[in-house]
Amino acid sequence: MTLKDIVTAIEAYADPALQESWDNTGWQIAPMESSDECSGVMLCLDVTPAVVEEAKDQGCNLIVSHHPLIFKGLRSITGASQAERAVILAIRHGIAVYSSHTALDSAPLGVSRELGSMLGLTAMQPLVPDAHTPSAGLGVIGIPEHGTITSDGLIDAVKRVYNAPRVRVTRGIPSLSGIHKVALSSGSGGEFIPAAIAAGAEAYISSDIRYHDFLDHGRDILIIDTGHFESEICTKSIFSRIISQKFPNFAVHIAKCEHNPVTYV
Repeated sequence: MTLKDIVTAIEAYADPALQESWDNTGWQIAPMESSDECSGVMLCLDVTPAVVEEAKDQGCNLIVSHHPLIFKGLRSITGASQAERAVILAIRHGIAVYSSHTALDSAPLGVSRELGSMLGLTAMQPLVPDAHTPSAGLGVIGIPEHGTITSDGLIDAVKRVYNAPRVRVTRGIPSLSGIHKVALSSGSGGEFIPAAIAAGAEAYISSDIRYHDFLDHGRDILIIDTGHFESEICTKSIFSRIISQKFPNFAVHIAKCEHNPVTYV
């Protein structure tokens, strides 16, 4: 099994062409030879020095992450930042790094659809369809499993599915007898609130929602902010499924050292 084989399987699922124009999907640290044998894969949300060390300890020469290791660009590699230290360690240990980010977000069976399935949504469609691939796109909108769900029921379901100890919600939660359409987006999705409202959603789930988004739209739709880490933690399960289905006997490791950098008090 080569490094190229693993990445080819991921790209067949999450086409890099689907990434947003501002993103940096793909190889972050490419191997000298993509035909090199892959000794093991470490899966994570963020590539940190601790994740690189865990990959080394587990005998992995490939890390697959959701968030790009190199995002804003590095003008130098001095070890001053966490990203720089991770790059130095990965190169030192001979570990290649590949990131999928918005390519996986927009994939037909991407992160938002995975979350929607976990919440029991049916008849899901992309909230913001891709211009060239209508089955792909950012976010999803769907119908609750039993056709309707109460505000409290949805909030409880979100906290359970996302493993979110607390969520931020609109102050005046609508006292609806039932919510018939739910929209959601993994990651930072505040910009898609107007699209959710226009599509007829009565609730919208995402993260990193700004104060003014709550202020401007809180009367129009139930907004649930789960936290960024919580909204994308399922990416590791998606990666694991992609690789395990294609290569059933291959060693796949999920980073145990990874934890939410945000603590709730």
